[in-house]
Amino acid sequence: MLNLSVYNRQGESVGTVEVDPAEFGGKINRQLLHDVVVMYLANQRAGTHSTKRRGEVAGSTKKLFRQKGTGNARVGTRRTNKRKGGGTSKGPKPRDYSYHMPKKAVRAATRMALLSKFQDQETVIIDDLTLSAIKTKDVAGILKALKLQGVSCLIGIAGMDPTIYKSARNIDGVEVLPAAEFNTYSVLRPKRLLLTRAALDELRKKYKPKEAATPA
Repeated sequence: MLNLSVYNRQGESVGTVEVDPAEFGGKINRQLLHDVVVMYLANQRAGTHSTKRRGEVAGSTKKLFRQKGTGNARVGTRRTNKRKGGGTSKGPKPRDYSYHMPKKAVRAATRMALLSKFQDQETVIIDDLTLSAIKTKDVAGILKALKLQGVSCLIGIAGMDPTIYKSARNIDGVEVLPAAEFNTYSVLRPKRLLLTRAALDELRKKYKPKEAATPA
């Protein structure tokens, strides 16, 4: 069992919570984590790069001068990639880099990413993060009390809370996401993971292994 300390807004320990690694798969497959992260990065590529081939640049297609008799090296069209202003040989053209892995593999990778954060002591649990008003100073004070100031951090909450989101969005390196929207890349990218108790309960419920059906 993994024991995670629970803190309040002042950074004081108010207890612990036990997490069973089996709830999050029990083991970590680094190759699967790598493959899923590469997939997310590939899917974020715009793929709008474009170069002009020799058929797309301006210039005549006539041979510059005859093949023999001039004493010069033999040449072709002005558009060749050998000349300044000519086309690009085998340059990139717009393309779609996106691809998809099986849903079960992506889901398993997210479980493993969370488990790795728990095992590496990179997760901080806070008992409550409710804010009465939109105020960046309040969130910054909480992060400072939890020794997360200046560290890239993902704040996981139970459901989408506009007050928390708007209060934290201007803090450099801090991202707020509902626990239901976690993915492998969003969990592994920041140095620390800050979870509310409610968000942790939601994650445990979401990834709780299904009990095998008992034979009749």
